[in-house]
Amino acid sequence: MASTDKPTDPEYNKGAPPPPPPSATVNCSVLDVTLRVLLFAAALTAVVVVVTSDQTKFIVQLGSYREAKFKHSPALVYFVVALSVAGLYSIITTLASLSVMWKPNLSTKFLLHFAFWDVLILGLVASATGTAGGVAYVGLKGNKHVGWVKICNNYDKFCHHLAGSLAVSLFASFVLVLLVWLSVYSLHRRIPK
Repeated sequence: MASTDKPTDPEYNKGAPPPPPPSATVNCSVLDVTLRVLLFAAALTAVVVVVTSDQTKFIVQLGSYREAKFKHSPALVYFVVALSVAGLYSIITTLASLSVMWKPNLSTKFLLHFAFWDVLILGLVASATGTAGGVAYVGLKGNKHVGWVKICNNYDKFCHHLAGSLAVSLFASFVLVLLVWLSVYSLHRRIPK
């Protein structure tokens, strides 16, 4: 007589993939939340540093006071807006990651969305960093071919703030790359082998 007890039959569970170990899932979720909090901190820091970079100085060649503000450059305004969007995105996705930790049955769907949106925000932050970096380079070195003079010799505080903000923005881009890798890795682990 054949046994009808399927759970003890070794051939019964042969086709089903083993579930991922729970400790690894929790560790990836904790790392995800930590990276998203770091992204928020980096985006907020970069925005605050640029917004507080305004400087007024007496320019001897012109004989008057002149201001250097981020609002005077569309590239720097784009930089502030892009990093503000990244900061808001990091708040929303941190809350979503916390909800995934509490309800792990939604994790695969959220990981796929995180991977798509993280790549999009990475493109936004990287393009804003490159754009602001180009403006900062012209401010630092000038461009003799088109007659643009360098301004960092006059507006040192403004340029130092901009350089610091660009460095933090590069860090935010790196954090976003790590988030993309983490999402793709977590999705890869869920594929049955």
